Amino acid sequence: MKQGIPHSALSLGISPCPNDTFIFDAWVNGKLGHTAPAVTCHIADIAVLNDMALRGILDVVKVSAYAYGYVQDTYELLHAGGAMGRGCGPLIVARSRLIDRTALADPANTIAVPGTLTTANALLCLYQPAAHNRIVMPFDQIMPAVARGDVAAGVIIHEGRFTFMRYGLEMIEDLGAWWESTTGYPVPLGVIVVKRSLGKPTAAVVQTTIRASLQMALDNPDHPRAFMQQHAAELDPEIMQQHVELYVNQYTLDLGDEGLRALEYFLGCLRAQRLLA
Repeated sequence: MKQGIPHSALSLGISPCPNDTFIFDAWVNGKLGHTAPAVTCHIADIAVLNDMALRGILDVVKVSAYAYGYVQDTYELLHAGGAMGRGCGPLIVARSRLIDRTALADPANTIAVPGTLTTANALLCLYQPAAHNRIVMPFDQIMPAVARGDVAAGVIIHEGRFTFMRYGLEMIEDLGAWWESTTGYPVPLGVIVVKRSLGKPTAAVVQTTIRASLQMALDNPDHPRAFMQQHAAELDPEIMQQHVELYVNQYTLDLGDEGLRALEYFLGCLRAQRLLA
């Protein structure tokens, strides 16, 4: 047996978003051959994955950058497979531009967020610390809820960046652009982590496997399409392609020094605002 490859299958958790299914298709669907460890894949909303990581359920899991701050003792950060970049952050949307930064602090204005420990919620808290009237709902329910008037505003992620106009919504703020202009760093959205108890050799094999899976997808971009379509919330091929082009980038192959600094700065901002212990 190759050093580092576990005897039993690893449990992997990823989101249904096209960037994740694009990256992990080759590994999950056995296209890498015997060099890759066996894996059992669990696909779930990012808020669910964050919760599973908090409970230590999965061996390898995609978590929000905010949630990573809570699981560092149990999980080790991998430098490949995550989501970070420029021009790709969460958006605040509403039916009217009258809901501005000041209005978000009004207790009468409820704001939907896609999970307590999501980067979207963290960025909202940093952008408007007085926005306390937040409710959590699955990300794919936020735009319909805003459009119906159930909530005054919503913080949207994933494919919502490309489709919010269909709901007659207005963008109030691009939180990614705000973060970049304020800090100069790319926005850290999500990272891949592996259980520390598995040991360094297994962590190294997992990281190499993720890079190999991603490289296979980059070399053969049509190969992951069926896996992407099977799980995507938005099935329009053009939207899926835009999603991959935006969220799969240089930081996906390797966070690099800049990516690591961006992540640490983000966590530092959260600690300074007492959003993270």
